Amino acid sequence: MSNAIYDIAIVGGGIIGLSTAFQLQREIPHLKIIIFEKEDQLAKHQTGRNSGVIHSGLYYKPDSFRAKNCVRGRKLLVDFAKLNNINFDICGKLVVAKNEIEVKELERLRLNGERNGLKGLAILSEKEAQKIEPYIRASKALLVPEAGIIDYKEVVKKLAHNIESINPNSRILRSCKVLNYQNMNIQTTLGDFSAKHIVFCGGLFSDRLAKKDNLKTNMQIVGFRGDYYKLSERARHKVNNLVYPVPNPEFPFLGVHFTRMIDGNIECGPNAVFTFKREGYSKYSFSFKDTLEALSYKGTRRLFINHWKFGLNEYKRAFSKSLFLNQLREIMPNLSKEDIVSGKTGVRAMALSIEGDIIDDFKIMRNRNNIHVLNAPSPAATACLAIGEHIMKQTCINFNL
Repeated sequence: MSNAIYDIAIVGGGIIGLSTAFQLQREIPHLKIIIFEKEDQLAKHQTGRNSGVIHSGLYYKPDSFRAKNCVRGRKLLVDFAKLNNINFDICGKLVVAKNEIEVKELERLRLNGERNGLKGLAILSEKEAQKIEPYIRASKALLVPEAGIIDYKEVVKKLAHNIESINPNSRILRSCKVLNYQNMNIQTTLGDFSAKHIVFCGGLFSDRLAKKDNLKTNMQIVGFRGDYYKLSERARHKVNNLVYPVPNPEFPFLGVHFTRMIDGNIECGPNAVFTFKREGYSKYSFSFKDTLEALSYKGTRRLFINHWKFGLNEYKRAFSKSLFLNQLREIMPNLSKEDIVSGKTGVRAMALSIEGDIIDDFKIMRNRNNIHVLNAPSPAATACLAIGEHIMKQTCINFNL
């Protein structure tokens, strides 16, 4: 058991937990902060398995917490990357419309992005779009100059270094799972610790951590796995930067898209399928507890009933390279089976209401002396420093730090 009493304990060593700790430590350098990460490395789950995109703020409802934090977070992230010599590239992206219905949606997206403060948005003809991405097929495309790419694992590494540099009395514990907590006492697999306040950034397990803290959330986390392919070496030249389809407005997924990674690889994906294990990265991963909890929740069943056709098509693509390829060919017709090879997988924490509605905005709640980040969907990685800034301010105000 640690004899030290920490000012703040943070549960979760992903990008939200580290950004929160960084903003708190920078604002109040004398704070003693301890971070608990159950894995042997930081950013092992959602942070380390996302697409590496710096989102612009194009899609989100104006004045929503998501929109405001994405736009501010993007600026903070770029500044942090410059200061800490993290490789990034504001390369821009194209959102590709295949027909007249989608062309109308491009105009709506452009107006939405402008309301969120984006600059330089422009609707391009097919010829104009092909000057940027020669292999795409498009009726028209929306140019989004402020989108980019970065390595979020590297961001987390630099955040951790900054936290420990500002205050050597702060600690980051890996392979340390939080088992229980009551008042100031936190029980972990590495012993007991004491902290005046806890900030929970548990990602895929945010709802379970909230229940342990007796917080009523009116939501539950359900995992959705995303499978990626990547372009083979011979086909990498077919994508220069970022190419997205027009998203389905009914879902928070952005559709199967092409993403140039900071290491030069080109990812294609992801799909979105219900996973039978919250941290299940294989098509055959299974947890009885996770499955029972998800399927016994009324919100999950309602989501499946309302969108069974979408779900069925996603599952078919998960087990068929040909169907996945067909989806990619809708915006890049000359791809062949040999052009794509299996890539990584990730699991997204989807917050569902009991009515089966997807909670698409960030959701952060206070519970007595603690704060819970209950829902942080994309673009949470882009917005990480803005979210951390928000939590820092709320912590300082509510807890008189």
